[in-house]
Parts: sequence; structure tokens; C-alpha cells
Amino acid sequence: MNPQHRVQFQILPRGLFVLMLCIIPAQGHWWAVVNEGDAGKISSRNVPICDRIEGLSRNQKTLCKRYYNHMSFVSEGAENGIKECQHQFSGHRWNCSTVEDSSVFGRVLNIGSKEIAFTYAIASAGVVHSVAKACKRDTLSTCGCSRKKRPNGLHQDWNWGGCGDDTDYAYGFAREFIDARERDNLSPRGQKEKARKAMNLHNNEAGRMAIVRGTRPACKCHGVSGSCSLKTCWFQVPDFRQIGQNLRQAHGIAIEMRMNKKGQIRPRNLEHGKPTSTSLVYIESSPDYCKENLKTGVPGTRDRVCEKDSSGNNGCGLLCCGRGYRSKPVDVVELCKCKFQWCCSVKCQKCHKVVIKHFCN
Repeated sequence: MNPQHRVQFQILPRGLFVLMLCIIPAQGHWWAVVNEGDAGKISSRNVPICDRIEGLSRNQKTLCKRYYNHMSFVSEGAENGIKECQHQFSGHRWNCSTVEDSSVFGRVLNIGSKEIAFTYAIASAGVVHSVAKACKRDTLSTCGCSRKKRPNGLHQDWNWGGCGDDTDYAYGFAREFIDARERDNLSPRGQKEKARKAMNLHNNEAGRMAIVRGTRPACKCHGVSGSCSLKTCWFQVPDFRQIGQNLRQAHGIAIEMRMNKKGQIRPRNLEHGKPTSTSLVYIESSPDYCKENLKTGVPGTRDRVCEKDSSGNNGCGLLCCGRGYRSKPVDVVELCKCKFQWCCSVKCQKCHKVVIKHFCN
């Protein structure tokens, strides 16, 4: 039986049985830390807040108390991951929409699809990215500038010694904290639960490795009048938008997996080969994102804004799944008549404008 559902029987007065299908909500998740609002409260030795975050597993709550000063960066990383997910899938039938509970993404999280694989990876990447930069800023007492050795191929006249992002520490912390949720589930009951645990762990790692593998030397010029006679270099994590694009590409070629008799996940199609450390993997086909489905938590695309003349994913043809669309005038507010004020600001007025927008039927 699908783990999202529970069957109950109710006896009616005449002795008739009615089969009732109860929808079980998705379990809370660690990235629900973003729902705390003021993440600064998490990093101020306010230990009880770790027990109040519904999405944390048992070991994650323990780690939250131990690394209380890290949790604001966990929150920041998760939030960046969710925002990047929504950017990468903006205009698609599945647009990484969230709900207001501790699962963040709702019951659709229960499906081991390649879209959910992306959410695990991008959130994990967000934590590594955020913690690595916090180390560089000397915000955390347990880490600091990167201690990686000078890379091969760097120009011999360039100095190696700038303060780099500490991806080694950030990777280690993120692995301990994020994977603790899966480690708490020591003995998954069925084959599907075992496969889902392996899927989650792999995609968590893929997100972390996207940051580690993407880190490159960055250099700054020194010299009189910008002559750049000297350069100082260090390791720097990539812009998070680039990480989002890389993982979005990995989503497009994600590998479908299955559980073998040894309890390991292997590619369903052997021609795909073994997944790499940055590949995304999934165990279930994606649901139909066109129509609302209460059982799976899919919101559907009804009433979504679409582009009438676009042939892409955001076009009314694809986004509305052939149901058509309706158009109506919408009043929008825009900044206008902007003027430069001495010194040194720009002041604008707010203008109302009526535009025609299109909505999926």
C-alpha cells in the first residue's frame, strides 16, 4: 500500500462497511528551519527552539543543540535552496511550490521522483555554500579560512594566501547534520523505504559535491594605479545561481534506480552506467503535474499565469496542459518617473498600469 494512505473501516448503523481512504501528510523535514522566521534566534543558545522545529529528526535535534551557532546558516542555506529551486523551475508545471507546514513541499515529497531528488540536492548544496562563506567571514569559531593547498597550474608569480571559503569544514558539517535524518532510520521496513533512503543519501551528497567540485581559485590584483603587477589568489565557492543551473542540468538527465536483492540501488537501465557523485537519482516516475491531486499533493496548474505567445514551458499551451486559458485585465503597480537626486539617490513614483494577463483553465 502506498505509504501516503491509511485504510480505515467505519461501521454504519445497518452493519454496512465503508472503506475510507485517509490521506497521511508528508513528514516534516529539516529544511522547515526556514519557517522559524528570525533565524538569529536559533543561533543564540536558545536550545528549546531546537525541540520546537518539527522537521528535525531525533539526531538532528541533538546536533542543533550542539551546533546552535550554525543553525542560522542552515536556515539561510535551506532558504537559498528553496528560492533557487523556484527560480530554476519557474514557469514549469512543477514549479517547486511550497506549503505552510513542516514538510515545506507537502505530500508530493513522499514521491521519489527526480523533482524531489532536485530539492534534496539543492537544499544540501545551500547549506554547504552558506556555512563555507560564514567560515570565511570568521562568523563561526570552529572554522575559518580555507587551508587547501595551492592548486596545480596556478601562475608561479601569483601569491597563494588569500582567505578562501572553507568547503572542507562546510562539507563535513552538512554531511553530519543533513544525513542524520536518514541515519535515524536504521531499519527501513520495506524495499521501497530502503530504496528511498539510499536515494535521499545519494542526492544529499550530489548537492554537497556540486559545491565542492565547483569551487575554483579566485584572484585579486594588487599594484599601483591598477597595474595588476601582483595577484593574490584563494579558493572560492561558485555563485549559487551557477550551482542551481548545474543541478538543473543533472535533473534533466537524472538516473532511474531500483533496489536489488542485496538492498542496494542500481540503475534500472544498465546502459546508463553507475551514477557519479554529482548525478541525481530517483526511484519513481514523476506524477501528472497538470491536475490537482489531493492524494499526491500536486496543486495542478489551474489559475497559473501563462505566456500566450511562448512556445516554452511557461507557454499557455504546455503549462495549461491543453485545457486552454482565459485572459483578463490586471492592475499592476510599477516604479516610474525616476529622477536622480543630488546626492546620491534615485527617487521614483508609483504608477498604476493595466496589463492583460492569461490564466490557465
